[in-house]
Amino acid sequence: MTGDDWIVPDWPVPLTVRAVTTTRTGGVSRGPWRSMNPADHVEDEPAAVHANRERLQAMLDLPSAPVWLQQVHGTRIVDAATAQPGVEADGSWSRRANVVCAVLTADCLPVLLSDRHGRCVAAVHAGWRGLAAGVVEAAVTALPATGSDLLAWLGPAIGPHAFAVGEEVRAAFVAHDPQAAAAFAPGPDGSLRADLYQLARQRLAGAGVLAVYGGQDCTFTDKARFFSYRRDGVTGRMASLIWLAGG
Repeated sequence: MTGDDWIVPDWPVPLTVRAVTTTRTGGVSRGPWRSMNPADHVEDEPAAVHANRERLQAMLDLPSAPVWLQQVHGTRIVDAATAQPGVEADGSWSRRANVVCAVLTADCLPVLLSDRHGRCVAAVHAGWRGLAAGVVEAAVTALPATGSDLLAWLGPAIGPHAFAVGEEVRAAFVAHDPQAAAAFAPGPDGSLRADLYQLARQRLAGAGVLAVYGGQDCTFTDKARFFSYRRDGVTGRMASLIWLAGG
């Protein structure tokens, strides 16, 4: 189910699991960050970012402020219930109600995770470096559930026809799993094109997560709905949020 200002994942999680990804509309930022930019590290006006975060919390009726991370393309996953604001990590998880896990992306892949019983959730920032380093596996390991008991949803990311990469990217994935070669194809200019969605599905499958949903959007080609770092350079970010609803 999709709205103008956010996307609600279509996946069979319990009603206690709430999740959403914002688009670039619905906020107050101007210029290249227009309009719903909740990221405070991309040179946008601090007042606009603050207003966007307040709007985000109000329009989604969030139970608490999201736990924002300082993302570094690594593999650290933290417990959102105890994490300090701005902690250096690329994902967070929670089994406590009303704790909002969040990641920011603008071409990198947001991966949301939930167990089938609605007891734990996670939000993961997975660009190619994080995927290659094992951020998805780290998130699955952090959760108090087995891979086969988890559901995953892949949010908006740069699509396979737009993501031009060098041979070193292919080599990094193939060194881990030769089957990853299937996620790379030659582009029209002779460079490689990488399918982040396929690479994430492969890594999730390796961690035992076979119930995977989403993965249809391309941030690079859909300028009206999404920010894209590769396309624009200076730009905002979308937020992907997940939490367990409580009384």
